Amino acid sequence: MTKMIYPGQTIGIIGGGQLGRMMAVAAKEAGYKVAVLEPTMDSPCGQVADIRIVAPYDDEGALEELAEVSDVITYEFENIDYAGLKRLTEIAYVPQGAELVRITQNRVTEKAAIVEAGCPVAPYVVADTYGELVASIHQIGFPCIVKTVRGGYDGKGQQLLKSNEDLPLAEELFEHSQCIAEGFVSFTKEISVIVQRNGQGETCCLPVGENIHVNHILHETIVPARITEDTEKKAEEAAAKIADHLELIGTLAVEMFVLEDGGIIINECAPRPHNSGHYSIEACNISQFTQHIRAVCGWPLRKPRLWAPSIMVNVLGQHVVPLTNSISKYPDWSIHLYGKAEAKVNRKMGHITIMTDDLTEALQQVEDSGIWSE
Repeated sequence: MTKMIYPGQTIGIIGGGQLGRMMAVAAKEAGYKVAVLEPTMDSPCGQVADIRIVAPYDDEGALEELAEVSDVITYEFENIDYAGLKRLTEIAYVPQGAELVRITQNRVTEKAAIVEAGCPVAPYVVADTYGELVASIHQIGFPCIVKTVRGGYDGKGQQLLKSNEDLPLAEELFEHSQCIAEGFVSFTKEISVIVQRNGQGETCCLPVGENIHVNHILHETIVPARITEDTEKKAEEAAAKIADHLELIGTLAVEMFVLEDGGIIINECAPRPHNSGHYSIEACNISQFTQHIRAVCGWPLRKPRLWAPSIMVNVLGQHVVPLTNSISKYPDWSIHLYGKAEAKVNRKMGHITIMTDDLTEALQQVEDSGIWSE
């Protein structure tokens, strides 16, 4: 049953990172109180929350405490303990449920769900052992990418194989979990669709973003994506089909490859607000975080509109000092830093958004700034 959660009530968030922080800010703007469960004391979300519960995510006592103080509970990332979340749904209102996490935190069940929704994926094989991989790799051929079924992000937990000679490179991945090998898809662009849905089945998509990665980490998102109207329509329809199949409440980020002929292949999904949707804070009439809060609180959704073409650029640990030293040079940049204490190399510390009438000029400005030179 879908409930309406009203301003003044408390939203509980599992996870204290930057996504939780931006969720919390959106919630507080709407008049909600925020409780966060997070293992570290001075987390990005904890810095803005009203109630901080400092404990591991699978701590039953802590989950019960979160349930006690919260009128609705959501989460900021998918790699949380499924069993603990399942128990939580029995004592608290968790409109997203636990099944969405179970499906999306495992690449095999995720691929199956995408196919069941009627959407295309790259050819793949599943292997429990390195020996099984060697025996079945011919089904998809080379090049291919071997990934651990669980965990892994920003390029971690995966290995590109270009030929039979590269197979031993994937062996150590099996020390962590079952693996999936995906046939390489020749694509022209990577895009993502942030689809959001409430308990009444009302569904909205943010404008499609074009994603550019550097060293397997998202570097920048360009909006609108430089794709045809036909590809845009296919992408939004696929995201909505997956959301409906999963009976989504909240947010689902659907990452896709654009093929030479304008077709799409679904890569993977994340059941939460996504790095590639951060531009929406300034560039749209509603941000992914505000829409997420509306969805899990039972509010009607707002049809997103893009105010102007925009670029979102990630700020990693090595970029923080150059950025802060250059703030005065770029008054049109919207700068977000997440309150993380230590600026480690390749750690996501913040992002900037540039709204512009000329995407080419803005991309050149980012390059000329020198902040992102490696």
